[in-house]
Amino acid sequence: MSKSNRIYEPNNGDWAVEASGLVKVFGDNKAVDGVNLNVKAGTIYGVLGPNGAGKTTTIRMLATLLRPDAGSARIFGRDVVKESQVVRQLIGVTGQYASVDESLSATENLVIFSRLLGLGRAEAKKKAADLLEEFGLTEAAKRPLKNFSGGMRRRLDLAASLIAQPPLIFLDEPTTGLDPRTRTQMWETIRRLVKTGSTVLLTTQYLDEADQLADRVAVIDLGHVVAEGTVDELKASVGTSSLHLRLQDAKDIVQTRRLIEKVLQVQTSVSSEAAKITAPMKDADLVTDLLIALRAEGIHLAEMSVQKPTLDEVFLTITGQGAREDAQEQSASEQSNKKAVGVRG
Repeated sequence: MSKSNRIYEPNNGDWAVEASGLVKVFGDNKAVDGVNLNVKAGTIYGVLGPNGAGKTTTIRMLATLLRPDAGSARIFGRDVVKESQVVRQLIGVTGQYASVDESLSATENLVIFSRLLGLGRAEAKKKAADLLEEFGLTEAAKRPLKNFSGGMRRRLDLAASLIAQPPLIFLDEPTTGLDPRTRTQMWETIRRLVKTGSTVLLTTQYLDEADQLADRVAVIDLGHVVAEGTVDELKASVGTSSLHLRLQDAKDIVQTRRLIEKVLQVQTSVSSEAAKITAPMKDADLVTDLLIALRAEGIHLAEMSVQKPTLDEVFLTITGQGAREDAQEQSASEQSNKKAVGVRG
């Protein structure tokens, strides 16, 4: 049994993370401004947000690497400030790279980490071999780390964080810069961690990653949580599903739009792609009526699909990133115009 499990053995009825009103200030910058998070044990919890939103600072406070200026946080019921030593034995945190010496092999690095965590020599070697097999690194076990690819380094980093088998694992952008194949392998590894009893809290730049992995998602912007829920709940919060139709004959566009607006009682839009119509789908039952009406009018479809709002749309809507970028572009344009006028004057 690992040291962390001797101190506390969580179960899926517990809260892995309970954070209330976390605040962290650096000079004049309030990086985190009252963050509240509740992460259930045995789940994958995603934290999204634009650069500079406060994601990493929040993780560092939860992992006892930064002391909060205000608020409180508990890991499996243990206070991150008052019981920081206990908390550190309950968590694993991935760093940029897991290495003691670039000239040492993957096996040697993991053995050193294991020995530092109190494992005996034989147990350390077995743990290293098991982790290398789990992360698909057995063939590279004797290779110096300086010859590892970025994807291999990140897998080794995750392996090192699991030596003590922590109940809670913090992954700060674990797949940034990886190729699609390696990212998919990492996703499978993260899912396996949860199946074997761990809880994972991850920050990510990739919205599809949160969509694929997270049971619940928190969106952090300007230092506080602006939305929280399941991926489906967040998608539903910004709009309904949409119906996409592509006609076999573009000349039927006008008549088809008229039928859609009559049957579905919604406004439609025509995309730049010829003969393609998009309409909000407020009542799925009415789609059958629409198809019957189209057939009665002799209008033939080349393609039909129903699409939910994407997590990208959720992110842009909730954080207002699109609006901010437009405002910045407009401001830059106005400044440019003023300068131009000044030159002409």
